[in-house]
Amino acid sequence: MSASTPVHSLTPLGVMARKGGTPLVCLTAYTTPIARLADRDCDIVLVGDSVGMVLHGLPTTLGVTLDMMILHGKAVMRGLERALCVVDLPFGSYEESPAQAFRNASRLLAETGAAAVKLEGGVHMKETIAFLVARGIPVMGHVGLTPQAVNMLGGYKVQGRDSDAARVLDDARAVQEAGGFAVVLEKLPRSLGDSITRALTIPTIGIGAGPECDGQILVIDDMLGLFAAFKPKFVRRYANLADQAGEAIGAYAQDVRSRAFPGAEHSFGDRS
Repeated sequence: MSASTPVHSLTPLGVMARKGGTPLVCLTAYTTPIARLADRDCDIVLVGDSVGMVLHGLPTTLGVTLDMMILHGKAVMRGLERALCVVDLPFGSYEESPAQAFRNASRLLAETGAAAVKLEGGVHMKETIAFLVARGIPVMGHVGLTPQAVNMLGGYKVQGRDSDAARVLDDARAVQEAGGFAVVLEKLPRSLGDSITRALTIPTIGIGAGPECDGQILVIDDMLGLFAAFKPKFVRRYANLADQAGEAIGAYAQDVRSRAFPGAEHSFGDRS
């Protein structure tokens, strides 16, 4: 490790030790400036494949590539000093085989400097998770609503209701048994999020899975009101930055057209 390589204060083992303690604070980030803002208060910063929808205008996460995740992972790591950085493995980069998953996960970690990867799926990904963990790659799981499988799930619907609860619980247990250090629970009934959290010995990170989870995560653009066209029920908006940005851009445009900007204070003289 070079002298310039940051030593992040939270590790995957440190995350596991937080089970049942003070809830873990997690947000997504895709750029260096946002990572710097999140680093102060967040325990985990996720470079999510949601970047495809939030920053690149894709209709789903399915078009996100490994190169895109590496690009944004590098940017986020430049902005972090203490938070644990986890990067999503995108659709098609790990499902084929454990060997494919290792090849792409190892490249992702080597090129970004991130600490861990996240992948979607439970029982059917158990062998892959175990394969990665045995080879030194920390894995965060993701069960419930798994956006990469949105076409199979019939849309972004709540998962785990009624008889489907056992399937989601089995998926979460599979992540733990394979050696995952934490698992994201997305869009589940609150009672199921609570049951899974109590059943597991690894932390659960909820997104629309109730307050009993060991931590919570949101897409940062959702909670800041920047991704204004999309507001799931589980999102609380802590700001409406899209409205503020729109007003600022409108004021700038008006000043440019009226020649009120740039003023004398923004201009250079011949000798200064």
